[in-house]
Amino acid sequence: MISRTKYIGAVEIGTGKVSVLIGEVTNGRSLSIVGMGECASRGVIKGSVFDFKKASDAAHSALLEAERSAGVRVDEVYLAQTGAHLDGFSSDASVQVSAANNMVSEFDISAVCNTARSKQLPEGRMVVQRLRRPFRLDGRLVPDPDSLVGRELQVSYYVVHGQESRIADNIHVIRGFNVRVSELILSSLASGAIVTAPDERQHGVLVLDIGAGTTDYVLYRDGMPQVAGAVPVGGSHLTNDLALGLRLTEGQAEKLKLRCARATTVTKSRDDKVWLNGDFAIGDRQFPRLTIEQITAARVWELFEVVKKKLGPAFAPERLGAGVVLTGGSSKLPGIAEAAGKVFGVSAHLSEAPAWVSENLRDPSFSTVLGLLHYGLSSRPEVPTARSRSTGLLKKLFAS
Repeated sequence: MISRTKYIGAVEIGTGKVSVLIGEVTNGRSLSIVGMGECASRGVIKGSVFDFKKASDAAHSALLEAERSAGVRVDEVYLAQTGAHLDGFSSDASVQVSAANNMVSEFDISAVCNTARSKQLPEGRMVVQRLRRPFRLDGRLVPDPDSLVGRELQVSYYVVHGQESRIADNIHVIRGFNVRVSELILSSLASGAIVTAPDERQHGVLVLDIGAGTTDYVLYRDGMPQVAGAVPVGGSHLTNDLALGLRLTEGQAEKLKLRCARATTVTKSRDDKVWLNGDFAIGDRQFPRLTIEQITAARVWELFEVVKKKLGPAFAPERLGAGVVLTGGSSKLPGIAEAAGKVFGVSAHLSEAPAWVSENLRDPSFSTVLGLLHYGLSSRPEVPTARSRSTGLLKKLFAS
């Protein structure tokens, strides 16, 4: 038997950095990570491209580095999607089982799914991903209704959509490298696939991927994603708060954040102070450690409250048996799991990469690109290809 190999790229164009992994897929069943590239992000704010040339240069540098390390060219790319332009809604449908003996057929399943997916979007919006929730047959939850007996079959989708022009900008960045974009995948779903286990998703778990400019979230229940999206708040906002509150440059605030910031306040006395640089040179000065902690803790608390509000009625602490999992580069902030536990009222912990992930990729900032490779290998009947979703201008963008 001839071994068939292809090379897929996973690309995350973030506010802080561009990350690229290259995976070698053999016979569509096994995947090995063979290349990696990173570059400081430019021309991107809160997950959206605002300077096309700068964003393209950064993405292409990361892609080139990954291809050089792998010694191959990628055949296609799986591209993460995030940003404040993303939004979502629930779309429900029900059908009466058509057979005289009330046995559910593939026709019934197809009919109810097509009806739930048929809701039109406003002009200028594009579906990024449709998240199918579990089926219900006569009100009871069923993972697979095929050949079961009942009268009414119901299904619900959570439809995540984005601004067509913003999505087109991201695709153009990759197409400029002369590489085909195979799929658009929500950043939160990519991360969630890596940092949670099937039993956690079954019991209910909330995944928060906290990056520099955005926080991506996905809520799982009954083994499937229920709600997903992004809020335009991340680690860079903590830096900005420190810069404003302490009258520092952005660079100074970032260094102070990495050294002293916390998501909770633990310092008791204002007499406990830290030096800005510690070199005692002209311009070096001291700040109360308590003030630094108070500034960053307030922003983290606000971030979690914003996510909680976005989740709306889907959020129910009693149905989050596996609690909250935190990942992403900014999840390394000390005390952040404790803060999440207080806001959401459930247990919270930092993510751990699967055992098969090599040491150099175990940092939580790689969760999204690792998850993209997972999607590149997995069969996903409920995730339509970029080609099948695109219309008009985007059809041209996806053309080979």
